[in-house]
Amino acid sequence: MLVKTYGSAVFGIKAITVTVEVYMDQGIQFFMVGLPDNAVKESHQRIESALRNNGQRIPGKKIIINMAPADIRKEGSSYDLTIAMGILAANGVIKTEKLEKYMIMGELSLDGGLLPIKGALPIALEARDRGFKGILLPLQNAREASIVSELEVYGITAITEVIGFFNDQGQLSPTRMESYGDQTRKAIHFEHDFADVRGQENIKRALEIGAAGGHNVILIGPPGAGKTMLAKRIPSILPPLNQQEALETTKIHSVAGKLGSHRSLVSMRPFRAPHHTISDMALVGGGSIPQPGEISLAHNGVLFLDELPEFKRTVLEVLRQPMEDRLVTISRAKMTLEFPASFMLIAAMNPCPCGYYNHPTIACQCKSGEVQKYINRISGPLFDRIDIHIEVVPVDFKRLSDTRPTEYSNVIRERVIRARQIQGKRFEGMEKIHSNAQIPSRMLRDVCRISDTGNQLLKTAMEKLGLSARAYDRILKVSRTIADLDQSADIQLEHLAEAINYRSLDRDSWGR
Repeated sequence: MLVKTYGSAVFGIKAITVTVEVYMDQGIQFFMVGLPDNAVKESHQRIESALRNNGQRIPGKKIIINMAPADIRKEGSSYDLTIAMGILAANGVIKTEKLEKYMIMGELSLDGGLLPIKGALPIALEARDRGFKGILLPLQNAREASIVSELEVYGITAITEVIGFFNDQGQLSPTRMESYGDQTRKAIHFEHDFADVRGQENIKRALEIGAAGGHNVILIGPPGAGKTMLAKRIPSILPPLNQQEALETTKIHSVAGKLGSHRSLVSMRPFRAPHHTISDMALVGGGSIPQPGEISLAHNGVLFLDELPEFKRTVLEVLRQPMEDRLVTISRAKMTLEFPASFMLIAAMNPCPCGYYNHPTIACQCKSGEVQKYINRISGPLFDRIDIHIEVVPVDFKRLSDTRPTEYSNVIRERVIRARQIQGKRFEGMEKIHSNAQIPSRMLRDVCRISDTGNQLLKTAMEKLGLSARAYDRILKVSRTIADLDQSADIQLEHLAEAINYRSLDRDSWGR
């Protein structure tokens, strides 16, 4: 007897349907074909134990299992339940009428319980797109998969529930998801707030501009000046994810196995802060089974690199292309995968090895040339891709002890949201452009028009500071964001001057 069940394989952040064909005939052999890896082949032992512990068994017959398409490698343990249902159906234990209407995925434990899988959201999207009525998967993944509309999602705890479902003996209820608006309202809670920061008004302003336009920012200053404290508060002023962004972000975290059973949709912008000992593969993604790295996990959010010069040079250099293209491509012998990587880079660093170069009260202990050598650990092309450079100066005692309330994050956030709304209207209908930082070169002159006086100011700045063509473009983008924050249709001279002022690390005099 031949029976077909359906599962799915995840490649990158997309899934494809896998048809599991089970053929049963006279004999006693067991064959599994269709490029299964060792984890898939080991499902035989897990299925056998799970069935025996629940009053069933694998029949003593010749069983051939084919996983189609046969030219794509099947990896992982999430096909256990798909294969088990095929074997039971071929043996006449469960009815076959509903098998073709449902996608089935799940890893079996030896007692018949189900363990969570990775990539439940892409799998559910594939099930809906392929016309399946529903999907059966572990209960821990049900909330995540229930994001997908027009699809019945059943969370299962044990194999006996699946057998009862197909034999019309058990009553399973599909998992319902809260509306996106309800989830977003519950998610708006931030541990850190800009109201806790005393002084540093110029830094707050720079970070507000960065958040409003999605610009990359580097903070440079001595130890204890507040660089990390300021960076950790950036999520509190970022605009909320829209539904499409939330879906994209959730898919990446789902594939990486970063979603817990209590989460369904990622409704807050990610904030990733990897340690400086991270490898280049962990940062951009990869592995024999390519997985998203930190830059993809920061998609639609913030990637914070503290102590930037302490990262290995090779690690920092792999950032350059993703910062421009906003995606990372991972190539292997048999496949090429793309992971989205549209993130806002926030970097922090000391100005020199001892940390006190340019400090107002503490003398720098570094020898001649060491400051410049320290700065040169970060390549010029990487600095060039950072829109806003800002020096963080220590706060004096008078400001630290000031008890007067400062501006709360939600007030700054409202201004950021208004600026993003202006950008949303500006780039309406453009699929990959959502903020000023993403303006392509072909649109720059139309979107960022400046007066003749402004043009002369920019020319003088380029000649004096030795700016590159990329720095020229980024100054225009930042000035456009400053104008948006001021609700100004045109870029004024003061907007351009402020944007130029945020290129401090382009100055030839720095560190010399």
